[in-house]
Order: sequence, then structure tokens, then C-alpha cells
Amino acid sequence: MSTEIAGDKSNYSAENIQVLEGLEAVRKRPAMYIGDVGFRGLHHLVYEVVDNSIDEALAGYCKNIDVIIHKNNSITVTDDGRGIPTGIHAKEGRSALEVVMTVLHAGGKFDKDTYKVSGGLHGVGVSCVNALSTTLIASVHRDGKEYRQEYSCGKPLYDVKEVGLSDKRGTIIHFMPDASIFIHTEYKFDTLAARMRELAYLNRGIRISLTDERVEEGAQVLTENYYSEGGLREFVTYLDGTREKLIPEPIYVEGEKGGVPVELAFQYNTGYAENLHSYVNNINTIEGGTHVAGFRRALTRVLKSYADKEGLLKNVKFEISGEDFREGMTGVISVKVQEPQFEGQTKTKLGNNEVMGAVDQCVGDVLGNYLEEHPKEARTIVNKVILAATARHAARKAREMVQRKGAMSGSGLPGKLSDCSETDPSLCEVYLVEGDSAGGTAKQGRNRAYQAILPLRGKILNVEKALEHKIYENEEIKNIFTALGVTIGTPEDDKALNLAKLRYHKVIIMTDADVDGSHIRTLILTLFFRYMKALLEFGYIYIAQPPLYLVKKGKDEEYCWTEAQREDAVMRMAKGGNPDSVGIQRYKGLGEMNAEQLWSTTMNPETRTLKQVTLESAAEADHIFSMLMGDEVPPRREFIEANAKYAKIDA
Repeated sequence: MSTEIAGDKSNYSAENIQVLEGLEAVRKRPAMYIGDVGFRGLHHLVYEVVDNSIDEALAGYCKNIDVIIHKNNSITVTDDGRGIPTGIHAKEGRSALEVVMTVLHAGGKFDKDTYKVSGGLHGVGVSCVNALSTTLIASVHRDGKEYRQEYSCGKPLYDVKEVGLSDKRGTIIHFMPDASIFIHTEYKFDTLAARMRELAYLNRGIRISLTDERVEEGAQVLTENYYSEGGLREFVTYLDGTREKLIPEPIYVEGEKGGVPVELAFQYNTGYAENLHSYVNNINTIEGGTHVAGFRRALTRVLKSYADKEGLLKNVKFEISGEDFREGMTGVISVKVQEPQFEGQTKTKLGNNEVMGAVDQCVGDVLGNYLEEHPKEARTIVNKVILAATARHAARKAREMVQRKGAMSGSGLPGKLSDCSETDPSLCEVYLVEGDSAGGTAKQGRNRAYQAILPLRGKILNVEKALEHKIYENEEIKNIFTALGVTIGTPEDDKALNLAKLRYHKVIIMTDADVDGSHIRTLILTLFFRYMKALLEFGYIYIAQPPLYLVKKGKDEEYCWTEAQREDAVMRMAKGGNPDSVGIQRYKGLGEMNAEQLWSTTMNPETRTLKQVTLESAAEADHIFSMLMGDEVPPRREFIEANAKYAKIDA
């Protein structure tokens, strides 16, 4: 997000920056401005600063952006844009740099002559980062000089000052997140890398580097560089890299209609899922919107018209629907909109009606020509569509069976489900437990008022490699759907997930802490990502953390979740004596704990540890799930080899 998006039509310039409110409100209620004060909010600070640099790039003035994670988890973002103006602001009577850094909703992004489009959604920007940092140093290189100002918790420590001559240009922001505000203060390289990679694909020609200085003494600093010449073509190739493709290259569309620049690329593969990722001004619109509707409308219209004209559908006994044209398709849509209007539950659904027509026209023109010029690929796509239509009818019958099961007389709930007595979903949680044995223990140890238990027998079906109707016919998956109360299929979108009757707002995956448990956990998460993504988007999915060890000596007992905790407990209990005198029990399965132990370590809200599963980047998750759970072995082997150094094998 960038500094100045506020959703109104005011025009701001360097001489006319309007003050809307101070930064004290940000420190008092930070979650209102950055979403939360946990893992997501911490990383959001980096995105705010980087998006300002991206705005400079969109305006044509920035080519290089460098992000550094320092040893103390502070961040430096450097760009080679024009540099934030440092002259005296006429109305405020102080430097424009200080105004931008200390005033919420202040800056030049409303001025259409300065920035035609800019990223951002809430309009908090770098001033919010400043407010939530114990230290922030802004250095500006422009007009042959270097200027600097330092802040503490959003307040300037001195006036903007000239510190020397410079032959560079651009802005350098160095900040340290306030540990008294954020629950987590350690940045994750992979999380930042996913966003930097995404931005490089979305803004071709911009070089973005990410450096991690937090390495052991003597080790080489980790640096990754992101640069894309092909933009969305390369993005789709990256996302689809672990799938078998049907056509040699992605179909690429670029154009501008009605003042709306449109860029998109899509590819067909042998899979069954539609993987469409959409962006507006670099914002991931996870709920879609008018740009997605325009693409789907054009795709269906043009492909069906071509198939009819060529007589390819004459033997088809089923009606072809829009979703049939999108099965096995991976695509990325990116539009730039001057005044985006967002709606939806998470405010990430584009509502601008003019964008639908712009995307429709651009896709219609390019796709029509592509089909005429590539008859072999066109026939391959249409044959895929026909197969999809045939399978869809089988899937719809299977899906209706799942829905009907939940609508039968009585509760309609799975017989294996031990439900809770509370009926308010916001107070209820359900444990998806590996195995009937552990499920029985969990039933005995739970709080029956608000905790439900659904045991799962063995490994559920791998939905990444299964036809849709096979998924709905799988007994364990049917039980999950009916237990949760969710249904698939609404008038707007035949495959959309309806959360209106969701029965639990905490869905907790509880498996053994071994290889099989990890595989089962991944299978369940793949099911949620492919067929119940809304549960991830709204933060309803959690992973239970059962302990790995019980360390005991005499009457002293201590549960440990990590190797470090175990070693520390052993040393404390040994009290300088022989560590072998301390007993260590390794829990290889949930069934090794009795009901009381399982409750106190893994199910009691006052003492348990739950990991919430969030969807930071749908595109990156798409790539990882297809790579881990798909048919292609080489990419999976490469991933395991690259990440083996992070794995630990417990004795």
C-alpha cells in the first residue's frame, strides 16, 4: 500500500498536502491501519514502503528497489526514484518530507499529474510505518544533495537537514518495528521474497533485490534478485511450472480500453482446477471483481463462438457452461485503475464497472486472433473444455449428494462427528483428528461445550490429482463438508463456497508429529486451498501443536515442543548433575497421550499453541501446492533438496 490512497477525489500536490489526522491514533489502534499486530502486520510495514517505490516505478522514474533485512530485524528500502520533495511546504511551514513522514493521508498520490495510478488500499503508507517504528531514518537524494531526518515513534528528532552532496537520486527508508506493539518482530525471508517476486512479475523491467544479513558468522549473506522481462507471461509459466501444459506458451493480452491499461496471460494444463489470480494496481484482489468478470465473459464468448463455427460441439450432449472453459487454466490478470472502488467482505473485490468492458474487449480481440492463427492449440483447448463439461455433470451429481446428506431429516451430520453443545459458530471449534484412536482420546479430553471432534481415517484423497466428482464421492471429504456445514454452489458462481451455514470459526487440524502426520496435514490443507479457500482467506484454519517430548525427573514434569526446550528442561532438572538421570518420553503419535495430557497440552485454550494458517499470497500458495502434491517429480525433488538443510530429524 502507498501513502496517500484515501478513497476520495481530493487533489493533493507538493504545495497542498492536507492534514487529516495525527499518528497517535495509529499507535493506539494499530490493527485498524495495518490489519493486525502479528506476523501479517509486521511484514505489511515493508510492503507499505516498497509500494511507494513501486509507485515511482509506475510513474516511470524508478528502475531499482533494494530491500535489506538487517541482523537486528530492522529494514532498509532503497529506490532510485525522484526522491521525496524536501522543500518547505507552504501551508504546513515545514519540509514536505516531514509532512509525508508524519501526517496520515499526506502526499502527492492524489495529484493525477504526478501519479496516474498508485498501489494501496487503506491510505496509511509510510507515515503509518513511521508511527509504528521505534526508529526511522529517511534519507533523500535529489538535486545534487542528500537530506536526512530521523524519527522516534513517528515524531521527528530534528528538522530535515542537508548532510552532504550526492550524485544519486532516490529515497532510503530505514526502520525498526516497535517491539512493544508487534507480537512478532522477526521477519520471514520467504514471506517477503514471495511478495517481491510477485511485484517483479507485475511490473516488468523493475529490478528488486532482497538481502538477508541474519546469517551465522562467516556465512555468506543471502541475496535474491527479482527481475522479469516477460512480466505476466513469465508469472504464469512460474505458477504452472509443476503442471503438464496443454499449449506450448501462455496466451498473452496487453492493451488499453477506455483509459484502463489491461495486461493478462493464461495457460491451459492437464489439471482440473481453475487458478486465476487478479490484481489492481498491484493489489491482489482475492475476491475478484469486474476485471475477472470481464475476462471470464470474453473467454466463454470467444471460445464458444469458435467451437460452434468449427463444428467442434456438434456431438456434445451437455450444455457447455462458463466454468468448463476455465478448467485446467492458470491465469494472471493485472489492471491499472486511477480511482479503484473496492467492495466485498475483505475490501479486495474491484467494483468499477468500466473495467469489465475494457478487459472484455482486450481479451476478445486478442483471443479471437489467437484461435484463428493457432488451429491446433484451439482444438486442444476445445477438447479440454468438452471433457470438463462431461466431468462437471458427474461432479454436480456427486456434489448434490453431499448437499443432500446435510439436508436430510435430523442433524444430517456425520456419524463420526462428536459435536459440541454451543451453536454460535464464533464460539465453536472443530478438531480434524488423525485416526480413530486419537479421535477417541480427544473426545474424552475435550470441553464438550464448544469443542467438536471429527476423526479422519487414514489419508484423505489428494485433490490435486483427482477428478472433481471423485473428490465429492470420497467419504472422508464428504464428512468434512457436512460437518462444517458449508455448501458449494451459489447462483453467482457454481463453484463458490457458501459460508452462510459454517458451524465453526476455528477448524483445527490435529495430526501426529511425524512424516505421515505432516502428509495428512498437507492433504487437508490442499483440500481447503482448492475447494474451500474462503476458510483460509477469513482465517478460520489452524494447526494444533502437540508436544514432542515429556521431560521428567521424580515429580517434576515438563512438556517440550522443540529440541531447544527439551535440552533446556533436561539441564534444569539435572541441576548440574548427570543428564542421563532425567527421563525423556518422545511422543510419536497423539495416541500415546491420555485424555488429560492431550487436553492440557494441545486443546486447552489457556495453555495450547495454535498456528493460524493465513493466505499471504494466493499465487505463491498455488505454485507450492501444485509442486508438492502434483504429478511432476523433478520440481518436488528440487524443492526438497533446496530446503533439506532446514529439516530436523528427531531421534
